[in-house]
Amino acid sequence: MYGVCGCCGALRPRYKRLVDNIFPEDPEDGLVKTNMEKLTFYALSAPEKLDRIGAYLSERLIRDVGRHRYGYVCIAMEALDQLLMACHCQSINLFVESFLKMVAKLLESEKPNLQILGTNSFVKFANIEEDTPSYHRSYDFFVSRFSEMCHSGHDDLEIKTKIRMSGIKGLQGVVRKTVNDELQANIWDPQHMDKIVPSLLFNLQHVEEAESRSPSPLQAPEKEKENPAELAERCLRELLGRAAFGNIKNAIKPVLIHLDNHSLWEPKVFAIRCFKIIMYSIQQLLSHLDANSRSAATVRAGIVEVLSEAAVIAATGSVGPTVLEMFNTLLRQLRLSIDYALTGSYDGAVSLGTKIIKEHEECMFQEAVIKTIGSFASTLPIYQRSEVILFIMSKVPLPSLHHPMETGRTGENRNRLTQIMLLKSLLQVSTGFQCNNMMSALPSNFLDRLLSTALMEDAEIRLFVLEILISFIDRHGNRHKFSTISTLSDISVLKLKVDKCSRQDTVFMKKHSQQLYRHIYLSCKEETNMQKHYEALYGLLALISIELANEEVVVDLIRLVLAVQDVAQVNEENLPVYNRCALYALGAAYLNLISQLTTVPAFCQHIREVIETRKKEAPYLLPEDVFVERPRLSQNLDGVVIEFLFRQSKISEVLGGSGYNSDRLCLPYIPQLTDEDRLSKRKSIGETISLQVEVESRNSPEKEERVPAEEITYETLKKAIVDSVAVEEQERERRRQVVEKFQKAPFEEIAAHCGARASLLQSKLNQIFEITIRPPPSPSGTITAAYGQPQNHSIPVYEMKFPDLCVY
Repeated sequence: MYGVCGCCGALRPRYKRLVDNIFPEDPEDGLVKTNMEKLTFYALSAPEKLDRIGAYLSERLIRDVGRHRYGYVCIAMEALDQLLMACHCQSINLFVESFLKMVAKLLESEKPNLQILGTNSFVKFANIEEDTPSYHRSYDFFVSRFSEMCHSGHDDLEIKTKIRMSGIKGLQGVVRKTVNDELQANIWDPQHMDKIVPSLLFNLQHVEEAESRSPSPLQAPEKEKENPAELAERCLRELLGRAAFGNIKNAIKPVLIHLDNHSLWEPKVFAIRCFKIIMYSIQQLLSHLDANSRSAATVRAGIVEVLSEAAVIAATGSVGPTVLEMFNTLLRQLRLSIDYALTGSYDGAVSLGTKIIKEHEECMFQEAVIKTIGSFASTLPIYQRSEVILFIMSKVPLPSLHHPMETGRTGENRNRLTQIMLLKSLLQVSTGFQCNNMMSALPSNFLDRLLSTALMEDAEIRLFVLEILISFIDRHGNRHKFSTISTLSDISVLKLKVDKCSRQDTVFMKKHSQQLYRHIYLSCKEETNMQKHYEALYGLLALISIELANEEVVVDLIRLVLAVQDVAQVNEENLPVYNRCALYALGAAYLNLISQLTTVPAFCQHIREVIETRKKEAPYLLPEDVFVERPRLSQNLDGVVIEFLFRQSKISEVLGGSGYNSDRLCLPYIPQLTDEDRLSKRKSIGETISLQVEVESRNSPEKEERVPAEEITYETLKKAIVDSVAVEEQERERRRQVVEKFQKAPFEEIAAHCGARASLLQSKLNQIFEITIRPPPSPSGTITAAYGQPQNHSIPVYEMKFPDLCVY
């Protein structure tokens, strides 16, 4: 029967005759278009025959492939493509199965042209939106085969490029076909992503020179200069763009594994390129940084710099995870790096087989982390940056009762390095910080912690604190204009940007001015100050005068600088000659600046007269001779005459005539020390407590020894009478000074003095209460402690159980 049907074409089914008629006698003539139109019309009129048409076309194609009749293979695929584009009926699923079977047959071929032909057909199919879902279709073979084509190593460069590009297009088609269809196989499964993503990265990594090539008849027209790297980048962007929040992890993990396996963190160029593509997935990179916390410093530095580059191009608010989580991860890595540098190993102890850490590599990593922190912060809005600033400051170890520091040599080094690195990070975040309201920029809890670090012994830490304060206060970009200390006769050449002090700034200075002045004054008295410290102090004074000054602030700043001049003149601190000359020069430079800002002619004249006198007779008291590479100093500063000094009486007289508060100007500035200052000074908590215990033990009755009675003579009685008169005079003078101070001193100083005494008294009372008061015995009795000793437990009154007093 079949033989008869084969001989007699008229007895064959119509769909087979229509399929046979689309093939010409000579394959070079191409598809017979009129017959193809008849076949298409038949398929649309009888959709139930579509699956048989597909099966028969598949049978012919497999036979032609086996006989190497590649011309007919191209015609069969062209016919299949046209039928797919034309037919959208419910029977299309059975036809698609035949179509995918033929595409798979072409992809299995060793002929590059057939592989490219099959890929192009699959891409066309992927762009078709099907009307009916498919429940049993699988694309596992196509993912594997297209990924294999992406790694083609053909000897011919042009053919290799075409095969790789076809593989990338095929993967792109698989993603498009399956990503939005919940009934299809989940393309985001790790088994698929582990093949797709590395294949794209492989082609993205191996960038080859663009070559001009003409389109092949078996390949859709492409741009002449397109290469696999560009196509892979577009495909990767599309893949990540289609990923939902729950799927992005599976897409990012193969990227990180690829960079690890091929050691691509250290050059970091390719890693940066990858994460510029996937910059919305920073959280995965942060987690990977934690996972590699014990890798080499160069690897960790590469990961951190990739984070930095990815954050720079991220739009404001586009960073995925919580902001503080990112900074917490970076700060944790910073602390781990400090520990590694101190211990010399990742395990905390050097042993046989332990990997030795290079200190300079850890320093490089630390600088990379600090740079990345600044990059992240630059993309954040003001309110988020304020949170980050408070968060970083809360991590700085400070010598206070609430923030105990590590003891011992290693602990001190760790504390110092941690303080320096965190303050560096804070400086990076504060750079470029623009906030109109200083109360928001420098809240009380932040300012208190920051200024407490300004009184530490370490000169580098004090310098960072000054630079941070300058970054916050400078809102008009005037900082660089005060980078050098000088006594300009005309400050108009600086082109300063000056605005009127706002109401919020006035409130801020009323609340915090005395605190700022006190720390500036104490910072000037530090013996370890260098030229950079005095330049920072001058910049801070100048910026306060420009940004935050009203008449009251100007008066207080002048009093402060004159007090600094007295420090250099009296020299109770036994400062070196350079420090004393620097304080004289600092006062001259600032008073020269403030006199020209106030524009009071008599004030300017007095300042210029003193400066000119110094130029002629004592140039070592001016910044031009002090703040140079080789300072020209005088070995004897005891002979500084009054003509070289700025006189407080003269300044108060000339400014009082211009409406300034002359009574306040006449009062010398005296800073009031607080508990925070005393606690932040030279001695640590342990030393303070041990000293207290030693004093108490000496004064205890058990250790008290009988002192022999003093012999009473005429000279003893005479001395007692004279001393009592002198003591009365001193007491009378002290009372007079106290009354005068409370009559004329500014309210802020009086409040600060009283507050300091009250806090000191309260702290002493708390210590006494802790020593003397014991918890009362519990009404419920005692409980036996772990070592058999009875232990009293106090129960609050509201938890006590009382017996019923009355029974009704």
